[in-house]
Amino acid sequence: MSYLKVSGTQFVDGAGAPVVLLGAGLGGWMMMENFISGFPGCEFHIREALVEAIGVEKASLFFEKFLDNFFAEADAKFFKSLSLNCVRIAINYHHFEDDMNPRVLKIDAFKQLDRVVTLCAAEEIYTIIDLHSTPGGQSGGWHADAGTHFGNFWKHKDFQDRFVWLWTQIADHYKDNIWVAGYNLMNEPADPHPHHTGLISIYDRTYAAIHDTDPNHILFLDGNTFATDFTKFPEDSATRWGSNVAFAIHDYSTFGFPNSPEAYEGTNDQKDKMKASYARKRKWMDERGLCVWNGEWGPVYGREVYDGEQTEDINRRRYMVLKDQLETYRKDSLSWSIWLYKDIGFQGMVYVSQDTPYMKHFREFLLKKHRLAVDAWGADDKYVKPIYEPIVNLIKEEVAEPNQKLYPPIWSLENRVTRISRTILVAEFLVKEWAELLIGKSDKELVDFAESFAFEKCKKREELNSILKLNALEM
Repeated sequence: MSYLKVSGTQFVDGAGAPVVLLGAGLGGWMMMENFISGFPGCEFHIREALVEAIGVEKASLFFEKFLDNFFAEADAKFFKSLSLNCVRIAINYHHFEDDMNPRVLKIDAFKQLDRVVTLCAAEEIYTIIDLHSTPGGQSGGWHADAGTHFGNFWKHKDFQDRFVWLWTQIADHYKDNIWVAGYNLMNEPADPHPHHTGLISIYDRTYAAIHDTDPNHILFLDGNTFATDFTKFPEDSATRWGSNVAFAIHDYSTFGFPNSPEAYEGTNDQKDKMKASYARKRKWMDERGLCVWNGEWGPVYGREVYDGEQTEDINRRRYMVLKDQLETYRKDSLSWSIWLYKDIGFQGMVYVSQDTPYMKHFREFLLKKHRLAVDAWGADDKYVKPIYEPIVNLIKEEVAEPNQKLYPPIWSLENRVTRISRTILVAEFLVKEWAELLIGKSDKELVDFAESFAFEKCKKREELNSILKLNALEM
C-alpha cells in the first residue's frame, strides 16, 4: 500500500491503477448540524446552552457519548458491506482549539478523529478530512457554526492565520497515514471578493504550509460560493497547488428537495436540466483536464411523521433523482461522496429510530421545529411562509431591483430573508428550549439519549443503500 494520488483527471493507487472513490459524508458528528440531530441553530449555541442548563459535567457526558456512538465499529462494517470505499469526515475547528486560547492544540484534539480513521482503515476504507467549520465562519451557512449570515473568516487575517495553523497540525498528525486519502481544506467557501482573491490567497498559503509538512496527501479544493464556482480560479491551477489536487463540486439538484420547481418524473427535459447544472459546475476543470470530485450531493426524503400519506410518493420521486444523477456520474467514472451517512431521518443512509429514547423525548419539539421551518436545509415552509412574505414584498417594493441582488448569488431575496429571520433569529429563541428538555435527567438517561445514535438503534434506508451498493458493484 502507498498513498492515493491524483493522475490527470483520476485517482490512482500506488501501482498506478485507477481508483474511483465512492462514499458518504460523516456529517453531524464532529461538526453537529441542526437537521442531522434535531437541535435549533448552530452547534456552539447548543453546547453553550446545555452547559448553562445542566452543568459542565453532565453536558460533557452527553456530548462525549454522542461522539462515541454516532460512528463506531458497526458503522464501518456496514459501510464496507455496501462496497463503498471512502468516508468524508466533517470536522469543526472547535474540537482542536478554543477561541479564547487560539493556536493551542487541545489535549484530546485527535481522540475521536483518530478513532474513526482507524475504524475505517481496518475495513480498508479511505477517509477524507473535511474542515467543515473555520474560525469566523467561511460562509453564512449554519454548517459554518458561526451564527451569522456573513462569513467573517474573509474579513479578519487572524481567522485565516488560525486556519493555516490548524491545517499544519492536522497534516503533521496524519502525514504517515496512507488510509487518509487527503484533506478537504474548506467546506463550501463563500468568499465575497469579486475575483475570489481571498479564497485563492488562503489556498496558496495553506498549500505551502501543508506541503512543507506533508507532500503526499491529496488536497481537495472546493470551488467558491458553496463549491459551485471556479470561474475566477487562476489559469495555472494545474501546477499552482501541485499536481496532487482534486477540485470539489457539490452537485445538489433542486428536484431532490421540498421546494422543487416541479414534481420530478424523470422526463428528458428534467434530466437535461440536471445534467446541465452538473456540467456547468465542472466545466472549468474539464476545459483544463483537471480532476473533479463531487464532495456532496443527494436528495432528502419524506418522513411519515411529517409528510403522512404523501411520504411514499415523495420518496419515489427522490429515488428517481438519485438514480438519474448516479447514471450521469457513472458515465464519467466520477468519484463522489453522497451527503449523508447518518441523521434522524431526513437524508441519512441510516437514521435514528423513532422508538429510541432521544426521538421519543424530543418528538414534540421536533414537530414544532418542523412546523416553524427553522432549519434552512430542505425546509418545508408551508406553515409559516405567509408570515415572512410581507418582509420580502417590502424589500421588493422599496429597494431598487439591482440592489436586491447580494452575495451569495445563489441565495434569492426570499431565501436571504428567511435565512436571517427564520433560521437564525427564530432558531436562536428555541435553543434554550432544546437544552432545557434535558434538565433533571440522570446520567443514565443522558447516556441513553446519546446511545440512540448508535448503529444498533438506527434503521437503514434500504432502497437508498441498495441503489448505492448496486452502483458501486457496477463501477
